[in-house]
Amino acid sequence: MLVDGLQAEREQGITIDVAYRFFSTEQRAFIVADAPGHEQYTRNMATGASTAELGVVLVDARKGVLIQTRRHTRILAMMGVSHAVLAVNKMDLVDFDQARFAAITADYEAFARECGIGSVVAIPVSALRGDNIVEPSTAMTWYGGPRLLSHLETVDVSGAPNRDAFRMPVQWICRPSPDFRGAAGRVAAGTIRRGDAVIVQPSGIATRIKDITLGEQSIDCVERGASTLVTFADDIDVGRGDIIAAAGAPLEVSDQFEARLLWMSERPLIPGRAYLFKTHSRELTMTVTTIKHRIDINTGARLGATTLSLNEIGLANISLSQPVPFDSYQNNRTLGGFILIDQMTFETVGAGMIVFALRRAANLHWQALDVDRETRARIKHQAPRCIWLTGLSGSGKSTIANALERRLVADGRHTYVLDGDNVRHGLNRDLGFTEADRAENIRRVAEVARLMVDAGLIVIVSFISPYRAERRLARSLFEPGAFVEVFVDTPIDECERRDPKGLYAKARAGALPNFTGIDSPYERPEHPDVHLFPAAASPEACVAAILESLH
Repeated sequence: MLVDGLQAEREQGITIDVAYRFFSTEQRAFIVADAPGHEQYTRNMATGASTAELGVVLVDARKGVLIQTRRHTRILAMMGVSHAVLAVNKMDLVDFDQARFAAITADYEAFARECGIGSVVAIPVSALRGDNIVEPSTAMTWYGGPRLLSHLETVDVSGAPNRDAFRMPVQWICRPSPDFRGAAGRVAAGTIRRGDAVIVQPSGIATRIKDITLGEQSIDCVERGASTLVTFADDIDVGRGDIIAAAGAPLEVSDQFEARLLWMSERPLIPGRAYLFKTHSRELTMTVTTIKHRIDINTGARLGATTLSLNEIGLANISLSQPVPFDSYQNNRTLGGFILIDQMTFETVGAGMIVFALRRAANLHWQALDVDRETRARIKHQAPRCIWLTGLSGSGKSTIANALERRLVADGRHTYVLDGDNVRHGLNRDLGFTEADRAENIRRVAEVARLMVDAGLIVIVSFISPYRAERRLARSLFEPGAFVEVFVDTPIDECERRDPKGLYAKARAGALPNFTGIDSPYERPEHPDVHLFPAAASPEACVAAILESLH
């Protein structure tokens, strides 16, 4: 259940996050999420709505349906809440006018239908006097509907009958002894009985349910919403994050989706940057490949966007590091919802809802090749590597990369240098120097470097690559030991003194915005594989240090 914060709280300047409260009556227990109404608290409203079964939208009878009312209703619909109570408050301040209540109700119901809210119950109330809260109002005898509390106690929020096929995300594996293996989780959809055929996804292993346990009691079947432990007729490999599904109705599996995103961080969403993707009990790496549009939460208008900022909502294409079984958020909030986590700070930066799998994901398959990386490396008599040089402009990366390649070629090695400036003349000529463009620049180069390493080459990458997130993404593309991060650590005053391309002078003059080290940050590597100090060592000495690490 979700209740909107009172207008009076906002007018008095009271600002709170989502406040969860618990209370119960003889008929039902409630968890109430009280969310503030200001636009900057959109994420708080969405957080509360994400687990709500019903939304209570408070409207001041004097003011009617406002922008904030529409904003909250859109968020309720977006988060899958299909039941709403329109509580028209402060009826005592409009002389309990029935016509005023009817006009507000008609206005809101029309908007709610447009948003997709299927059930709306309007109740005229006066919170100050208690009218129609618990007891019927003696001042509004014209109203014959339910009181607010009695409606909340009796409303059916279960939705459609539980006819969906069985799905249960595995949250924990119970193995107290070698001859016992059970999978624990909460049933997300459907019903399961002893002897039913099931499939473990994404592995596709088929088996049957041997036993079902609820608490310490063995039972015949279990339904949606119950937390249970199941055992299998066969000794199968199942792990945390897998989904147990009915054998005759498996879930779709994909690694590319269209999804709605709510951004919750003060740092903007950067397409191409890797974030942790967490859904039920599964955690993967995710990147946003395209932002299709941003949604004006007040009007519903679709606006062009290349990024999302705090409290903004948009529609985007996303790509995961591995295929996952899923359902759309509209069908199942457990299997279609996810959160995004910053890999460096572990801050929860966003929430998302899967709309559908992209068709192109189903049409793409890995082609098996007879010649693999080991074969290509063997004929070149070398161990393929990606040697990634990062540092400020003017730090000496290109000089060291050039000297390193000369030395490797002299030793009979097969190499290639990917230099930042050279790549921007071709592959990345369409990219600028914003944070989003820099992230995409590194993503493309990392993918090219991975292909070169797969070809058996020693590839030397010389890029500023200022952000740890992108360098971490690059490392994740390679097998352990195949990626060597080299920090070319030259102080900025020395880089500026050298200024071989005149870029620092332009940046200081304001003619070159987003320049790393001046008005755009450089995030120093925390644990580089090789740490060089070119201001105190020759290029040859730096090359020797890199070669020593390779050996």
